[in-house]
Amino acid sequence: MVAHVFPALAALASAAGFGPVLRPVGPSFRIRDERPRDVEAREALLDRGFGPARFTKTSERLREGRLPAEGLSFVAVRGGAIVGTLRFWPVEAGRHASLMLGPLAVEGACRSAGIGRALVEHGLKRARKLGHGSVMLVGDAPYYARFGFAAAPVAKLNLPGPVDPARFLGLELVVGALGDASGRVVGTGQLLERRRNEPLRLAA
Repeated sequence: MVAHVFPALAALASAAGFGPVLRPVGPSFRIRDERPRDVEAREALLDRGFGPARFTKTSERLREGRLPAEGLSFVAVRGGAIVGTLRFWPVEAGRHASLMLGPLAVEGACRSAGIGRALVEHGLKRARKLGHGSVMLVGDAPYYARFGFAAAPVAKLNLPGPVDPARFLGLELVVGALGDASGRVVGTGQLLERRRNEPLRLAA
């Protein structure tokens, strides 16, 4: 279902609260929901962007062995190739349900095309429509400030491992959603199932 080719179907999806499944980002990029067949390309993109060190990050402790939040996994596509990825993960922040954003990755040759910004904006819009109250992440404060993220909303929270406090950021999608949140952030996503003798797939 493509927004600019099937406007009637796109309007129905928007009315249902999910927006177009595939929406224009620019003259040659599109954002759509991730599909099962995208996994290999997504993982290769993340490997190129972060290398094996991505599995050692503190944020990974909240994702490993779990599924991302329903309806909140996206890819950016150019000419049939996946050039961007973003997923959100269910967490509990001091007894408050929340989301963890990331990892966000964009193909090196496309990093000046606004793909990352479009993915974040699209994801936050979807999260609001799905009724989520807040989002947190570990990332570059100047970059994420444009979306409203700041350190103050998560100042009383701590992650399951070391992290630079200046890079631990939060955003309230609903005013007051993190107002009294304090304590440890824990992953609450559905646990991945695996077949016998099949290794558990890493999340990041």
